Amino acid sequence: MGTRLYSIKLLLSFFITSTLIAQDFKALKYRTVGPERGGRVTTVTGTPMLPGTFYLGASGGGVWKSDDYGTTWNNVSDGFFATPSIGAIEVAVNDPNIVYVGTGSDGLRSNVISGKGMYKSIDAGKTWEHIGLRKTGQIGAVEIDPTNNNVVWVAAIGNAFKANEERGIYKTIDGGLNWEKVLYISDTVGFADLELLPGNPNIVYAAAWKAERKPWTIISGGEKDEGGIYKSINGGKDWIKLEKGLPKKLIGKIDLAVSPVDSRILYAVIEAPGKEGGLYKSVDQGKSFKQVSSNIGLVNRPFYYTNIELDPTNPDIIYSNANPLLKSIDGGKTWKRMSVPHGDNHDIWLNPNNPDLLIQCNDGGANVSHNGGKTWSTQFNQPTAEIYTVEVDDQYPYWMYGGQQDNSSTIAVPSFPPSAIQKAGIGWVINTGGCETGPAVPKPGNHNTVYANCKGRFGVFNKLTGVERGYYVGASNIYGHNPKDLKYRFQRVAPIHVSPHNPNIVYHGSQYLHKTVTDGLIWETISPDLTAFEDDKQVISGSPITRDITGEEYYSTLYSIRESKLLEGLIWTGSNDGVVSVTRDGGKTWKNVTPKKLPKGGRVESVEPSQFNPAKAYIAVDRHLLGDDKPYIYKTENYGDSWQLLSTDKNGIPADFTARVMREDPVREGLLFAGTEFGMFVSFNDGKSWQKFQQNLPVTPITDLKIFRGDLVLSTMGRGFWILDNITSLRQNQINKLKDTPHLFKPDNTIRYRYPNARSSFPMYPRTSVIMDYYIPKDFNGSVQLEILDANKNVVSTILSDSTKLKSTVKEVEDMNLSQVFRYVDKKLIGKPGFHRFEWDLRQKGAWNKSESRRYKGGPMVAPGSYTAKLTVGEQSIEQSFEILMDPRVKAEGITVANIEEQIAMQNKVIDLLSNARKLETSLEKEAKSLKKKKAKAKAERLEQIEKTLKQLQNAKGAYPQQMMLSQMSYLLNMISRADQLPGEEAKNRYEELVMQFNKLKQEATK
Repeated sequence: MGTRLYSIKLLLSFFITSTLIAQDFKALKYRTVGPERGGRVTTVTGTPMLPGTFYLGASGGGVWKSDDYGTTWNNVSDGFFATPSIGAIEVAVNDPNIVYVGTGSDGLRSNVISGKGMYKSIDAGKTWEHIGLRKTGQIGAVEIDPTNNNVVWVAAIGNAFKANEERGIYKTIDGGLNWEKVLYISDTVGFADLELLPGNPNIVYAAAWKAERKPWTIISGGEKDEGGIYKSINGGKDWIKLEKGLPKKLIGKIDLAVSPVDSRILYAVIEAPGKEGGLYKSVDQGKSFKQVSSNIGLVNRPFYYTNIELDPTNPDIIYSNANPLLKSIDGGKTWKRMSVPHGDNHDIWLNPNNPDLLIQCNDGGANVSHNGGKTWSTQFNQPTAEIYTVEVDDQYPYWMYGGQQDNSSTIAVPSFPPSAIQKAGIGWVINTGGCETGPAVPKPGNHNTVYANCKGRFGVFNKLTGVERGYYVGASNIYGHNPKDLKYRFQRVAPIHVSPHNPNIVYHGSQYLHKTVTDGLIWETISPDLTAFEDDKQVISGSPITRDITGEEYYSTLYSIRESKLLEGLIWTGSNDGVVSVTRDGGKTWKNVTPKKLPKGGRVESVEPSQFNPAKAYIAVDRHLLGDDKPYIYKTENYGDSWQLLSTDKNGIPADFTARVMREDPVREGLLFAGTEFGMFVSFNDGKSWQKFQQNLPVTPITDLKIFRGDLVLSTMGRGFWILDNITSLRQNQINKLKDTPHLFKPDNTIRYRYPNARSSFPMYPRTSVIMDYYIPKDFNGSVQLEILDANKNVVSTILSDSTKLKSTVKEVEDMNLSQVFRYVDKKLIGKPGFHRFEWDLRQKGAWNKSESRRYKGGPMVAPGSYTAKLTVGEQSIEQSFEILMDPRVKAEGITVANIEEQIAMQNKVIDLLSNARKLETSLEKEAKSLKKKKAKAKAERLEQIEKTLKQLQNAKGAYPQQMMLSQMSYLLNMISRADQLPGEEAKNRYEELVMQFNKLKQEATK
């Protein structure tokens, strides 16, 4: 109830604050286009009562559930959770319907998404209720009392980016109605883990952790009074700190494991300096500990990993989730590496009734094993990829490119099926160079060349050969360095931008702007340092215990680059420490134009030069890594001399929805799209006001967006790529004036695309259609009709809304065999008031069928050319023209419009023949049925003649029957309809044969 109420209040605020009438856009649906491969999963669990049921919690993809041992996964948190970041999932031992989820991943990467508290389901994940702790930040662990599922414990790490009082251990005894903080150390020290003692849930262990992430470093650990292990023996009323045998000074992240079969045994993997780090064991419920292993693999990148689990039947068998996954069978003394589908391991759960049945998760997803980890289920069934940016190429269909976190290469996926393939979801993911961070930028005019990046390493990837040439600026390995000592500082997501004026000009960013006109063979530095470069931020990342320098924390680097499409040499840059710069002469001179009122230090996620006014530009700045969640979207109209804040507290975007990206529509000035940490927004008035534009899109960070060929293309940090097809109606001024008059928006021109032979339920690839948006005013109650007319104003197809009156009219016409045009009822042509979308499939009249639901369906696609859509709402009609264009690939084959028109003419001839044959079949069947009721000799002779004719029309029943006339006609129609082609001579000859055969048969049947 809490989540639903929050959502309603949020939605109301959009309507109240918008200066425009906020249109309901639920008719506009986003579609997911993959990849189907999993992304980072931070927590997993199962339930012994239902051994095939498992849950996974992704870092940015929400909660997913499998009921078939990981064969398929379905999201269960969409529509309920305010954040996609999951820290812990627990199922009640005695009731698998009771599930608690703590949000906020415990691996505090720089791209970690904030938690929003606790959720509870009482119906095994079908519905969820928010049950509090919204401000606790990241949640490291959740434990349910096995004797009472209303008693729940939570370990709150806290806000990842700033101190907060909500850190601590929480307990509820009423299922989440009320929470009590039962253990608190300080506003900088939270708790990464807790465990209940098997057999006595009043005995609790808790692992304190001082943790905070800055853009330039990760703080993990502190002095002994800022961390360590705590124990309560009275349900959290009192606590003692366990210290005997544990590290005496600095102590960092800790994970705990208690043996279910021997409650004396407690293990702790501990981040500590040098050899003090590793695995500790207690055999007296924590009174004393002894270090049993200092294996460095146990505390590898502890802020990110650090998770141990015990075999539920044997306390000597231990699993360590880090990099790699390690297993010990001798109580932690020795360790062996386990093979899993992906590296970077986070969690594991073993069925207490059968430890060989387990689920494990890593940066590639979740995987189930039935044999103790010898083999695993696939990760190509959970679309939770984290994508940093999106670029598109100029082929048809276009492909989307981006860096997928935790993948060995950047990837590309298509917007539509480009070819026939066996396994669509998996097969249409290709590597495009670089590595997980990206970006990957296809070269305009030659999509087989991709400019790719891997943490600052520039490459030129050839899709045809699969080989990448390396042209790194500086040619120096920057890993592990103090950034102040580097000649060139590159962020992991180092920007690449191709000039819109010359595809041979490529820009690349360190702290400087670099330029090449030779595909990286020669680089030119065309700027000074365009960052703030504050000395105190140039430090070795990782303190006070574990050094961690992967480039993720390199501060004072460029993060965004864009050249104006209107003026060559007008280039804008933004740095990850808050500096905005511009040059108007191709880099000869530069000006710092950072907004004066913008708080310093934020990451300039996107710069967007206006596509209508060279003096205008927009920026989106992200400061949540500094503990400031506010969205910062600015606009300048004078080359950066002054800026206007477009994301105030009252104009539509919530105050804690950090801005990630903002783009301007290239057709309608003032139409802006903003991607935030928790969803999409749109403005029709150049940012004066915003309204929610989320529709069916799951709550997840929108990392980047492009507007291309009339589509809105998104990348997300946890759900892959998404597309909103055809935003043409948003570009038309009428969208903001919908009141008392019906309206049909002008459809966009549509490419006539044949769907290849590739079946897949995922990704979502819609069939070819002309998208038509229309509006029906309030209180309308009548008939709606859509007609498609060709260039000569002949009606090609008539679509009727689903109403009883119109159904009866169609039935009457068709029964009289008088239908001259293709008329049908379609439930998707909605006749109710509101804004709607209908997708016409380009089909004209098909063959007659005795089944009303199939009658005249499946006809040929209309030819390329000019068409008109005519919408009739009651007594009012609106017309809009549009074009159907030839597929450029078909045109390249040499097929012409005249060829297609000849093909359609041939198809229609075969359709007419097939229709006549089916009608004869139906007529004879009706006559035969009537004759069977009569016994006259003459009737028997007629019945014999009919049955003889039907045998020549119909296939006999049984296996592999001889194909008779109706089947032969359908076969011919299928032969000439599968592709855009001229009908062959064999087809024409066969048609003439069938006409002669049918005419003869019909003549004999009617004697």
